[in-house]
Amino acid sequence: MSQRIDTLVILGAGGDLAARLLLPGLASFLATHQGDDLTVIGVDRDARTDAEWRAIVLGAFQTEPSPAADAVLASTRYIQGDATSAADLEAVLAAAPGRIALYFALPPAVAIAACTALSTLTLPKGIIFGLEKPFGRDLKSAQELNRLLEKTLPEEQIFRVDHFLGKSTVLNLLGLRFANRIFEPLLSAPNVEKVEIRFDESLALEGRAGYYDKAGALIDMIQSHMLLVLALVTMEPPASVDADDLRGGMAQLLRATRPWKKNGTSSRRARYTEGTISGRSIPAYVDEKGVDADLGTETLVEVTLAIDNWRWAGVPFTLRSGKALGESTQEILITFREVPHLPTGLKGASGPATLRLSLKPAALALDLVINGEDDPFVLDRAVLQTSLRDGHMSAYGEVLAGLLESDPTLSVRGDVAEECWRIVGSVLAAWRNGDVPLESYPAGSDGPWTTEPARR
Repeated sequence: MSQRIDTLVILGAGGDLAARLLLPGLASFLATHQGDDLTVIGVDRDARTDAEWRAIVLGAFQTEPSPAADAVLASTRYIQGDATSAADLEAVLAAAPGRIALYFALPPAVAIAACTALSTLTLPKGIIFGLEKPFGRDLKSAQELNRLLEKTLPEEQIFRVDHFLGKSTVLNLLGLRFANRIFEPLLSAPNVEKVEIRFDESLALEGRAGYYDKAGALIDMIQSHMLLVLALVTMEPPASVDADDLRGGMAQLLRATRPWKKNGTSSRRARYTEGTISGRSIPAYVDEKGVDADLGTETLVEVTLAIDNWRWAGVPFTLRSGKALGESTQEILITFREVPHLPTGLKGASGPATLRLSLKPAALALDLVINGEDDPFVLDRAVLQTSLRDGHMSAYGEVLAGLLESDPTLSVRGDVAEECWRIVGSVLAAWRNGDVPLESYPAGSDGPWTTEPARR
């Protein structure tokens, strides 16, 4: 089967996701690839002329202009249609030349309805589905959607995309772990005290209430993205970086992962109140347009997990993500255990070494205890640091490169998507039962927590 994608069809083309992330990502891809013969078709319910659609595409493509982007812009067109209507979808597919990639820039419930409609059609040979996360609404719906897709397409033609895991991020983590003997033997329970993965952003809701208010930080970030980062940081060495080996290793790791307390209470949640970020006044989350305060949606979450395998048994992994915080941080912090004995006569700085991996910007910092400059018997701290490779494309550009080049390495396998829902299931249940209070923090602060979450 030819690997070439001739037409990219965007369902939900008039939405925020397409304009803010997907189309700029396409521009990033086109700036580094020969994609000037790619046809792009936008599909949405609203009436819109081709010229109006091209204006939307032009606005997104201005981020990274290129001859290939100009060629795509000149040929792109718009079709009015309902993504949940089998008849409308059949008409869209009939209008798309060559091998098709169908991108679902849709909310989860609408994406499920669209897949259901597509399952009733005879699909063009080699068609690829690009499905956004979260994949389903919970474990049950994810399982049902997977069973539906299994009857519709082979797994290799289903791309469950995760823009958080760009190819450069994946390769940085794999290269650091598995190409350096100095690190890999140390990354295990006898040497590691704890691991923290943090994704804090200073952005507030920014008009995304339609999706975010029904998802919240746990589903939007932990379930959808950060569990996959955890898998890359902790999985066993794969035989290769081919999609089958890499995704198989991630699935094995996630099958061993669970909440630190099995009842889901090893978690915290909070929601921002009125505050100031970079001199800009931010309203309380409940006062943001489109928010339903009765839903109790969290904007900051912290979950501590355990991995029940030989390498990591007993090590707590804390994943945290939140909105409207004082600083944006994307990092993995590995804290090593203290030395079993410090020779008598050495004094001064103490405490364990740490390895800090920044995802954005990509960097590494190893914090060590060394002999001081003035008195060699007085210990001091030093940081060894270096920059890591940043990708040439944006995260969505890398996602689209995988989709358009039929490379499933960065796509999420069906069983992995289900495991992510399983892991957060007891946390969501504990929240519904009121076992974990919803706290608050002022926008622009560091959040409400200054102590570590409760341990087992």
